[in-house]
Amino acid sequence: MKEMNQQELLEALARKGEPLVVFFYTPLCGTCSAARRMLEVAEHMLPEELLIAAGNVNMLPELVNTYRISSVPALLVAPADRSKEPVIYYSMGSVERVLDYIRSVTS
Repeated sequence: MKEMNQQELLEALARKGEPLVVFFYTPLCGTCSAARRMLEVAEHMLPEELLIAAGNVNMLPELVNTYRISSVPALLVAPADRSKEPVIYYSMGSVERVLDYIRSVTS
């Protein structure tokens, strides 16, 4: 998982042809820490070329506003075809669920 700032995430979201997963969190959020660990496990079961990024919502006001991120942890999954809107998930109950979310959009 690669930590990215707002500019890097905006550029990654603008790139077409590459699926993207963005994990939104805040540093002091305990649920975010648990979700991050699940995503790190899931990352080992996904293709290496899939970019999985992380961003602290406190430093991403434009993205939070654009995608209407209402709480954290949040997982934005953008398909390779950027004409489709990214899907945002707020419930990450298990590694299996996280994998299903990501695979349903990026496959």
